[in-house]
Amino acid sequence: MKPVRIFISSVQKELELERAAVAGLISTDPFLLQHGVPVLFEKEPPPPRPASKPYLAALKACQAYVLMIANEYGGPDGEISATHHEYRLAQELKLPTVVFLKGATDGARSPQAKALIAEVKQEGFTYKRFHDREDLRPLMLEALRQMLAQEFDLQATPDEVAEGEQQMEAASPFETVVLTNAFVTGLDKGLIDRFNGSIVMNTAEPLFRSGGEALHARGLALSAGVRDRFYPTAGAFVLFAPKPANRFPQCEILVDAYEGVRITGRPKGQAGINAPLPLALEQVLKFIDDHSFHPRRVVGLNNVRLDEYPTAALREVLVNAVAHRNYEDAARKIFVRVFSDRIEIASPGYPLKPLTPARLRRGGYRPCSRNPLISQALATLSLMEQRGTGFARMRDAMLDHGLDEPKIEQQDGFFVVTLPGSAGNFDRIKTPATVTGPVTPAIEARLNERQKRIFARVMAEGMVSRGWCVTEFGVANDTAGRDLRGLTELGLLELVGKGRAVRYVAKSTDNRPTQS
Repeated sequence: MKPVRIFISSVQKELELERAAVAGLISTDPFLLQHGVPVLFEKEPPPPRPASKPYLAALKACQAYVLMIANEYGGPDGEISATHHEYRLAQELKLPTVVFLKGATDGARSPQAKALIAEVKQEGFTYKRFHDREDLRPLMLEALRQMLAQEFDLQATPDEVAEGEQQMEAASPFETVVLTNAFVTGLDKGLIDRFNGSIVMNTAEPLFRSGGEALHARGLALSAGVRDRFYPTAGAFVLFAPKPANRFPQCEILVDAYEGVRITGRPKGQAGINAPLPLALEQVLKFIDDHSFHPRRVVGLNNVRLDEYPTAALREVLVNAVAHRNYEDAARKIFVRVFSDRIEIASPGYPLKPLTPARLRRGGYRPCSRNPLISQALATLSLMEQRGTGFARMRDAMLDHGLDEPKIEQQDGFFVVTLPGSAGNFDRIKTPATVTGPVTPAIEARLNERQKRIFARVMAEGMVSRGWCVTEFGVANDTAGRDLRGLTELGLLELVGKGRAVRYVAKSTDNRPTQS
């Protein structure tokens, strides 16, 4: 069954924070995320263009309707407001409807807003009252779960209910702070476009017209009151700002590499990484790649380059560090330290209760994040999973690589994960079954025995000449030339030098293995 499209209706300018809270709730709660899609529409047509009610076309593509009313009624679009048009069309379409009123009393509401409430009552709808977006979220969660169960036969499991309530209780307010002195247009457009495209892939939603609308629909941005202008939240800023640490210093990731097993005053490499989270992760991985060992191993005809640490384990621990850290702690940053025998990743903040290092090691826990919007955005970008299996995958990747399992502990306000290395014993590193070099089985099947020995010679010595082939195999010069030309046409060798210095070398001098 396709996710239920839930239209969120209100006077936009008055209830923009609440609209974003509902969109974020649907986009992060484990049950609602699986079964619902938030739909918000920019209702204010830019003057002097006449109102064409395009928001009603968006509503017609939805299967459920949420109405929130505060004090204002909204500007007229014909005889009634856009919100009122939406309510009436939702009833005409017989959409399941949830109604919320902001405020304990109705005295401050405009006469038109009171009339809309009276119409809602007359048609038999009950409603719930809320004070602000914080107490709206649990009320809305309960109402949407009930609606999906009654109208669509979609019932939240006890685990989904417990996980959602735990996540709501643990969520940090940091990521929902609205940055009214910044605009989404100042963020990394390429990454936001990638996020927009990922939403389409994950939910079969149409592509949003702009990156700002994509962030807005997922609770990561608020309308600035002008069409196509959006304020990012702190979560969006951390995810997509070119240099987020310029505003939030705690977002910088400090990486150091040391020759030995201890911290010294003279590291062999240092970097302060200040980049949007998806790019920061890649930069940390590159630093580790540059400052760790890469033993070479002959696999068939290939001399392949192995990694000292499995990339899957490194990526898992780094993504968890940036997704679950305590961003409210402005005095602490993530530390990544590369030693000769291990890598340590320290992230500010201990795991959320009831999680403990022991429970994480055992596995089988319910996933929970203090930054659900950031975590879900990273999941949308396919950078992490939210299944509570991250540490199990990390452990398996390390063991499959021939290394010891990770160590998990808490130290001085940091959650520390240590990945033990080979400590110079590279023989223990296993060659992954998926590693391939330039000579794949399909290519090897096309080589004669002389060509296989020629390529093995290049892998061992770095080069080969036609004269060596003639002498080694006792063949004519033309035959040696055909063998070498065949290897060149297959993209395995290339000709370098001139005259008597002509020789053949491997096409790719790096020959790094690729994962297939």
